[in-house]
Amino acid sequence: QVQLVESGGGLVQTGGSLRLSCAASGRTFNNYNMGWFRQAPGKEREFVAGISGTDSLTAYADFVKGRFTISRDRAKDTVFLQMNSLKPEDTATYYCGRLIWSTRTNRDGAWGQGTLVTVSS
Repeated sequence: QVQLVESGGGLVQTGGSLRLSCAASGRTFNNYNMGWFRQAPGKEREFVAGISGTDSLTAYADFVKGRFTISRDRAKDTVFLQMNSLKPEDTATYYCGRLIWSTRTNRDGAWGQGTLVTVSS
């Protein structure tokens, strides 16, 4: 069973940056489409960004385009989310997961513990 562990969250001021990491244990996920999702208090979980397993094609939700960048390091079996120009509305718990590309949803239906990002105004 693949276990994914998110890290890198924290408290940052508006306009600041954070880099989130998603590391796998138990099995490699280098060949899988991977995604970042987030859930703000009182809101549903939503897709943020995705990266394909084969050619590292990327996709982004409109609300992060131009600010966030998803990437992967296959040698480290890790997926990253570089978040720049952060806004208070980016405050949420961020999760990574294997991605169904066509629907922008989590392939596994289960989530790790996530990493909390708080953007102060």
